[in-house]
Amino acid sequence: MATLQAATTSTGATVTDAQAVRQLCESHCFGTLNWEVDEEGELIIWGYDAFEIYETREDGLPDYEGGLITHEFLRKLANYLEPGEELDIQTAGYTKCRFPVLAKRYVVRDGEVLHADLSTLNPIEE
Repeated sequence: MATLQAATTSTGATVTDAQAVRQLCESHCFGTLNWEVDEEGELIIWGYDAFEIYETREDGLPDYEGGLITHEFLRKLANYLEPGEELDIQTAGYTKCRFPVLAKRYVVRDGEVLHADLSTLNPIEE
């Protein structure tokens, strides 16, 4: 079995309520990813893992039985972005054979969440 190596990074986006966003992030499990809401209320996400969000169980571990809730988390987060702000989260990953097997992008802006990945293949127009 090949080991997946992934990296995630985001742009920074200013939030309307830094404390509420901290509480939202603390109640979810980001795996080994890091997140921070700084003194100016800017949220950033980064680290060496795929961007996959789970709820956190009482013991602090991810609730794998509940399944991924990445989209639900981002929809909640969208309510806290300052007007005109955009949070762009990108993940790229590969196995030891170096073939890209994971590429995801989430863009949160204007109360909406957009998603792109490697799942579709479209022809190039001439």
